[in-house]
Amino acid sequence: MNKVKLQSFEDLEVLKKAHQLVLNVYGITRSFPAEENYSLASQMRRSAISIPANIAEGFKKRSLRDKANLYNIAQGSLEEVRYYVILSKDLNYLNETRGLLDSTTEIGRMLNGLISSLATQPYILAAIYLPAGMVDKTVIRRYY
Repeated sequence: MNKVKLQSFEDLEVLKKAHQLVLNVYGITRSFPAEENYSLASQMRRSAISIPANIAEGFKKRSLRDKANLYNIAQGSLEEVRYYVILSKDLNYLNETRGLLDSTTEIGRMLNGLISSLATQPYILAAIYLPAGMVDKTVIRRYY
């Protein structure tokens, strides 16, 4: 199996799905009552935006620990959105939630896979430099 080198966070399928979720959340929250503009609708949007934003930030991090942490934060935001969808239905702001809930489940699986893939990364060689720029020693560290 050929591995494809991802050049940008935009190449990640999970980011594409999370971005679509944000667009869907914005679309459905437009129909919420006006009194929810600064509460539920706003919080739901912020949580949704946080998912792809943390995936994008994690993509660029060099340490596996930092990557895993940001992907995990995205998972937490995803669960927030899932709860807000359930709450919105219970408040009768949404009639149909299956599509949104299926989307959160799919993105959650993809994030789990992304985090699990970090565990299969080879050890990373990290050079510790002296102030003068000389290499003191090379240390093998696992960053997660």
